[in-house]
Amino acid sequence: MNDGVVMISREDVQFLGKADGHKFSHGHALILSGPSGKTGAARLAARGALRIGAGLVTLGVPKDAAMEVASQITSIMMSEVEDAEDLAEVLQDDRINALCIGPGLGLERVQALSPVALNNPKRGVVLDADALTAFADDPATLFDILHKNCVLTPHGGEFARLFPDIFENLNVQATKGPAYSKVDATRDAAKRAGCTVLFKGPDTVIASPSGVCAINAALRERSAPWLATAGSGDVLAGFITGLLARGFSPQAAAETGAWLHVECARAFGPGLIAEDLPEQLPKVLRELEREG
Repeated sequence: MNDGVVMISREDVQFLGKADGHKFSHGHALILSGPSGKTGAARLAARGALRIGAGLVTLGVPKDAAMEVASQITSIMMSEVEDAEDLAEVLQDDRINALCIGPGLGLERVQALSPVALNNPKRGVVLDADALTAFADDPATLFDILHKNCVLTPHGGEFARLFPDIFENLNVQATKGPAYSKVDATRDAAKRAGCTVLFKGPDTVIASPSGVCAINAALRERSAPWLATAGSGDVLAGFITGLLARGFSPQAAAETGAWLHVECARAFGPGLIAEDLPEQLPKVLRELEREG
């Protein structure tokens, strides 16, 4: 496309393989979990991060959810994160190089933990779901603590709450010249937030503050309507977090994660539920390697 916008294709997808690597060289992702009864979203994100290649994945879990989570995980680790003080202690391990905050976390927990989660500008952070809604009344508070290694992953409703004026421009009917597009909106949002924004949809648009922009189209022969299922966005957040842990830039992690997310859905087909998505990754990645 023109104006520096690219359509993501199979040839554009990056994946890191280190023949002489070990688990710590492949990164350590921390996924923050909500309370008991609301841990499923974080567990989906954690599974996605692990499957996509993060060397280690840890769930940061409040005390009341510890037994619930421990009974559901094996290769994923767990640490107690009850409050901001606990999170600060866990993050003293500088091998944790990527975080995911938001899926099932709860609005109060997001507001309590976000300042600590975002205080290291070198650490990649994905903000999804509750991490976007928690600041809907005062988006500037969120923008003030974001940094360039963050990725925001809003769907339409979340985008409208964080960037109401930008979203409103999308609904203005053009009377002359080119219409204000989703590409324009995502670029403007990324510039305002100071980080990468992935605006979800069948025509997912991913933009960075520099204006770099890509479109991940799941349309026509690449349509994946089965992604309209609870938890699929949590898995996408996990994919991006895992890629950040592997050393991808925020833009590359968002582009690659979004493309693989659709390919996993297409590999499974009708009947897909969110849990199926990470389990399709080995098949999708083997096909990429064969075509390499």
